[in-house]
Amino acid sequence: MSHMKISQILSQRSSGYSFEFFPPRTEKGARTLRNNLRLLENYDPLYVSMTCGAGGSSQDKTLDAVDILLRESDFTVMPHLTSLQAAGSDITRVLDGYRTRGIENIMALRGDPPEGVEGFNFLGQEFSYAVDLVRFIRERGDFCMGVAVYPEGHIESASFDRDIEHTIAKINAGAKFAVTQMFFDNSYFYRFHDTLRARGVNIPILPGILPLTDISKVKKFASVCKATIPARTEEQLGGLRDKPDEMKQRGIEFTIAQCRDLQQHGFERLHFFTLNKPDVIGRVLEGLR
Repeated sequence: MSHMKISQILSQRSSGYSFEFFPPRTEKGARTLRNNLRLLENYDPLYVSMTCGAGGSSQDKTLDAVDILLRESDFTVMPHLTSLQAAGSDITRVLDGYRTRGIENIMALRGDPPEGVEGFNFLGQEFSYAVDLVRFIRERGDFCMGVAVYPEGHIESASFDRDIEHTIAKINAGAKFAVTQMFFDNSYFYRFHDTLRARGVNIPILPGILPLTDISKVKKFASVCKATIPARTEEQLGGLRDKPDEMKQRGIEFTIAQCRDLQQHGFERLHFFTLNKPDVIGRVLEGLR
């Protein structure tokens, strides 16, 4: 199963889930990841993906973590590849490593600027934007590429319309499918999806779902990436700060309702940011059964 292009999988399967993990930092983390994979076998994932942190050194951590996925599961595996602060030769080396492993799918991302650096110069980079990376990978072999898209617009974009232009350029450069940034108010996703369809973009766009189990953490994420949390939900969960178990349960219920609404609108393929937390994902998926 692991040697299949995600574009093919999506053309064959109109419903299903994909799951995103991050590289474990410890042996305990690696065990959690392996438990995750066993739990998810029951759900026959569309594919699983592995993120990478900022900076070049973490590409090796991603590679090690990808090896766990390949060894411990027969899922289709997609590594994330970020190009910020990387040279073309670095990217070529990473791609060669994946090719020798039989990996055919790559999530092509610009990546975040280094933490704490004000006024980071993107244009001084060999790859200023994700579109540059997509073009580079397209010229170097037959990888099926996914890209990230932003239902509420990218935080660095001047406007929603400008962001739509960038999104279309990035997709036209060679992406076969897209996964959205997290969002918590589905109306933003529907507007974004309809806008792209009206502009002739017809690749699959998978909604990216982050379970809302810890409102303080999620608010921090949301502020970094421009994701609106519905005020009522924020109020309800915020009032449970001193009852973490209850907050978790209510958050999981919110996420289940969010996913159901997407499915009822015809979006039956969902991508989950697991944060390597198998219990939360398990509870959400059980709720959707």
